[in-house]
Amino acid sequence: MASKGGDENFARRDLLLSLQDLAQKKWEDAKVFEVDAPPEGEEHPKYFGNFPYPYMNGLLHLGHAFTLSKLEFATAFHRLTGKKTLFPQGFHCTGMPIKACADKLDRELTLYGCPPVFPTEEAEPEPAAEAAPADPKDPTKFSGKKSKAQAKKGPGTTQYDILKQSGIPEEEIPNFRDTSYWLRYFPSKAMRDIKLMGCGVDWRRSFITTDVNPYYDSFVRWQFEMLKEKGLVVKDKRYAIYSPLDGQPCADHDRSTGEGVQPQEYTLVKMKALELSGKLAELEGKGTVFLLAATLRPETMYGQTNCWALPEGTYGAYRGLNNEIYIMAERSALNLSFQDLTPETGKPERLMTVTGQDLMGVPLSAPNAVHERIYVLPLLTILMNKGTGIVTSVPSDSPDDYTALMDLKNKPKLREKFGIKDEWVMPFEVIPIIDIPEFGNTAAVKVCTDLKIKSQNETAKLTEAKALVYLKGFTDGVMVVGPHSGKKVNEVKPVIKTEMIEAGQALLYSEPEKTVMSRSGDECVVALTDQWYLLYGSEEWAKQTEKCLNGLNCYFSECLNGFKHTLGWLNQWACSRSFGLGTRLPWDPQFLVESLSDSTIYMAFYTVAHFLQAGDIYGEGNGPVKAEDVTNEVWNYVLQDGPLPADSPIPRDTLAAMKREFTYWYPWDLRVSGKDLIQNHLTFSLYNHTAFFPEERWPKSVRCNGHLLLNSEKMSKQTGNFKTLNQAVFEYSADAVRFAMANAGDGMDDANFEHNVANAGILSITRELAWIEESLATESSLRDEEPTSFTDRAFDNAMNSCAAVAFENYNGLMFREAFKSSFYDLIRARDICRFSCGPEGMNRRLITKYVDLFTRINAPIIPHTCEHLWANVLKREGSVLTAGWPTAPLPDPTVAMASDYIEGVIPAFRKTIAKAEAPPKAKKGQPAGPPPPKVTGATVYIADRFVG
Repeated sequence: MASKGGDENFARRDLLLSLQDLAQKKWEDAKVFEVDAPPEGEEHPKYFGNFPYPYMNGLLHLGHAFTLSKLEFATAFHRLTGKKTLFPQGFHCTGMPIKACADKLDRELTLYGCPPVFPTEEAEPEPAAEAAPADPKDPTKFSGKKSKAQAKKGPGTTQYDILKQSGIPEEEIPNFRDTSYWLRYFPSKAMRDIKLMGCGVDWRRSFITTDVNPYYDSFVRWQFEMLKEKGLVVKDKRYAIYSPLDGQPCADHDRSTGEGVQPQEYTLVKMKALELSGKLAELEGKGTVFLLAATLRPETMYGQTNCWALPEGTYGAYRGLNNEIYIMAERSALNLSFQDLTPETGKPERLMTVTGQDLMGVPLSAPNAVHERIYVLPLLTILMNKGTGIVTSVPSDSPDDYTALMDLKNKPKLREKFGIKDEWVMPFEVIPIIDIPEFGNTAAVKVCTDLKIKSQNETAKLTEAKALVYLKGFTDGVMVVGPHSGKKVNEVKPVIKTEMIEAGQALLYSEPEKTVMSRSGDECVVALTDQWYLLYGSEEWAKQTEKCLNGLNCYFSECLNGFKHTLGWLNQWACSRSFGLGTRLPWDPQFLVESLSDSTIYMAFYTVAHFLQAGDIYGEGNGPVKAEDVTNEVWNYVLQDGPLPADSPIPRDTLAAMKREFTYWYPWDLRVSGKDLIQNHLTFSLYNHTAFFPEERWPKSVRCNGHLLLNSEKMSKQTGNFKTLNQAVFEYSADAVRFAMANAGDGMDDANFEHNVANAGILSITRELAWIEESLATESSLRDEEPTSFTDRAFDNAMNSCAAVAFENYNGLMFREAFKSSFYDLIRARDICRFSCGPEGMNRRLITKYVDLFTRINAPIIPHTCEHLWANVLKREGSVLTAGWPTAPLPDPTVAMASDYIEGVIPAFRKTIAKAEAPPKAKKGQPAGPPPPKVTGATVYIADRFVG
């Protein structure tokens, strides 16, 4: 094996590595994976599968390989069934990640020298982010639980160390300060490792993204010009997650943490300070002072009884517009400054710093409140990294507010601790504002009473109470106060919000739902950005995409529901960036196309890339077609059935061949992906396919999988529980890695790559290889006759059954189940037959069938071993990869049942024989009797008909 077990076990691994080298050379020499469309008019079944092109800022790891294995197994199976099978693979370089890494390395080498001498203090590992529960304050906002098995690297990890841990020589690391070096280094390593895994990729069609490749650059420019012509790209000011350090929006691929996080919209209620005393007296004469309270429920402001602040919290007084001063937390002030709500963008002007204790007792005028004057009171559960740190209190409909207010009313010592006067608290009672049929017009009071909540410290019960009150309040609540009395809450909520904003009583504000860190290392904000947007979510486009989804095979309900959920919330998407790598927008070249927007229909580019690039992934080769000749008219002709460009210098035969490749291969039959891409890339891809192609070219299926654990733990470079694909192949061999991948899991839950399973794979594969070689070497001594005995018929039937079940599971992309049938069950059937045959031995003809069957149906999973068996043991021509699925009769269920029955009664027979041959027990005081005679025969009674 690969570790722990001595020279013999390493020898087994080394044997598989040697078979791997021979098989891969054979496939490359024979160009087994290079496949073209048949000539026009000639039909042949096809299978086109693809995998998201990996990002080229590091080496491929086992997480990549796990998803990749799903495509590899599927395409290998369909190739074996006789289909023309296309598996291309490109590499993604667009966006900020490479630039951020290069810039980070440059800063490190500038600050700490080359080689760098870093400070000695060690950064604590950053814990993996927990899945956030749904926010009960806004029942319209879904918060999905997302498991991310691969922990992100902590903030203390240096870029220099990351590159060093990747095996890059230290003298070469300084070269990575140049972004172009990344584009030259990692794609070649990724190609190397995918080849080592034995994947059946047609490398003629490979490419990298960005304008470094002029052909792909042309493709993306055409794509966006078409989107603009269709009115699907517009320029506007919208809210977007934004990196202040990068100075541009930060999409999912640009983030080190916070993938999938969206802007959360709040209403900031402007609560005017009526008196400026104590420390706030410094603000006298400098402007009108407001405390800004963030709320998701502006319709409840009629029930305000007080305002909350965190006594030990740190707040600032910041300059706003129109001579206004806003008191809020620093983090929210920074967000606000990027939303056109402060005098200078991105630079909040802090006039002074105060604590929450300084705010206690400040009298306020609150919009829509019944009371003319309310006061700031202490709330100890406020989070300063959520909202503004200022919270308005509506105890009628907020269990938190109700219990906190009751604590202050009922506990004089609590009031005394924070210097709270009775007149700030005692006169203020719960104000009914919303009637909920199930809870009445003071829902929080009712639910807290029912759940027997006595204190604001009963967090578990309060969480339950909030879930009940907020959901019912939104869906069933009816206003009982104000100008909208008698109307349903879900109807008037947006109306009341708009009224407050237009009256100058509130501001519209957004911040990230959760913390988002850019790959450049700064915490992101939400900014109101003026840029280009794709109109995802627009009515007609969304309707077409929903139709596409209805025809898509998602294999798992979780995958389908993920798409449906994403279609439900996905809105306009910022598709342009100011910095990074990529393609320039043709009509506005100051902007680049961002990384999730140049990767939506590139699967179509695979179909023609080999005509353009002459096998060079950078498009720098001397191909038959010049990049400048690939015009929009050419793309329209090839991909959209447009007119033949009459003045194109590209030969007509070449254009016709390109079009034939596209029309033959498209649509794709399978796309595999990690499930985390449903919320962005995969849904974007469906949208764009409906925009560009007719229905018959829409994708056929998407199969998503969970993330990959390594030995039951999250993969993390920090903890050392991490393995690159290259390391794994050399530790175990490609077939053993594939063996473990097939066993790791089939569904959308997180799967597990186990060291012990990979090692067991080495042993299992080499043992079976040895048995087959030995059996065929001595086949002349085997029994050679028609397989008519029951044992022979049972074995033959079991082989047919294994082949049939494996076929069904391969076809359904259930590879663990397929491998169970093709490998484990088939070997078990052989072992049962071998045992049952006894001294006379197995049937030679059945052994030959067994080896042929084993070799063919296991080729998708362990192809290198099977190639050796095919060529060197069975002495067959060609490659096992294209040998065809074995033709076997359908299994006979009656033979299977009889075989199972006999297999089950054999242990019972043995027990009966053992009991009959057991010597009698000696009676007390007497010698034991003679042993009974050996059993030499038995009579078995079989019913001639079933009686039941």
